[in-house]
Amino acid sequence: MNPTINRLTDVRLGVIGAGRVGNALCLALREAGLEVEGPAGRGEIPHGCAAIVLCVPDAEIAGVARATAGAAPLVGHTSGATPLSDLAPAGVPAFGLHPLQTFAAGAGDGLDAFAGAGCAVAGTTPGALEFATALARTLGMTPFEIDDEGRAAYHAAASIASNFMVTLQAAAESIAAGAGLEPHEARALLVPLLRRTVDNLAELGPAAALTGPVARGDERTIEAQRHAVADVAPHLLDLFDELVRHTRPLAATSVSKVPA
Repeated sequence: MNPTINRLTDVRLGVIGAGRVGNALCLALREAGLEVEGPAGRGEIPHGCAAIVLCVPDAEIAGVARATAGAAPLVGHTSGATPLSDLAPAGVPAFGLHPLQTFAAGAGDGLDAFAGAGCAVAGTTPGALEFATALARTLGMTPFEIDDEGRAAYHAAASIASNFMVTLQAAAESIAAGAGLEPHEARALLVPLLRRTVDNLAELGPAAALTGPVARGDERTIEAQRHAVADVAPHLLDLFDELVRHTRPLAATSVSKVPA
């Protein structure tokens, strides 16, 4: 590939894996004007492609890579945590393409699902890295290079920011039952708060965006909340205590303590 290329055209790609990411990727690539074979299911191998992208569970990557040996001159995966060495059984240059985005079942797909997101890219050769970078840009993402040594930390950060946020919201809905709110009612009330919090975080950073009783140093309210959690959802008390414990140092560094 030309080292100055930013986007791909007239490239045929194969995608293996018919899960959320595989389906979303195929739709987006077709919308971007690329020819796509897939998403292929278990045991199916695309042929005649410039590259094959594996969108399969991490534990299956090495085995599927072995099955693709000889099928394409490049093979890649969309895993955030799996090292490129798992693609070695394919016997060809390998790349990583991990969209820093969430793909929920039933959510909208196509290019809109990728546009504006970050994308962790890697390659075992300069050409493989260049291919992954161009593919990310073709999908409207912002590529950034990450090596195998940093993958686990990168992916852990992504899980905390996205996956665990969902866990926290589920916990909030459970605790809201103590106020007589059904889960769907609590969700309708809490999600606008969550959206504003995310906007503040993006604009101000964690310390300045922090509000609430811990930020104010309001120990009486914290204790009242703790008793409520113990009464309504005792299984979440350890989570509450840990969140308070980790929020205190953040509150101590806050440059702006605005009461919530």
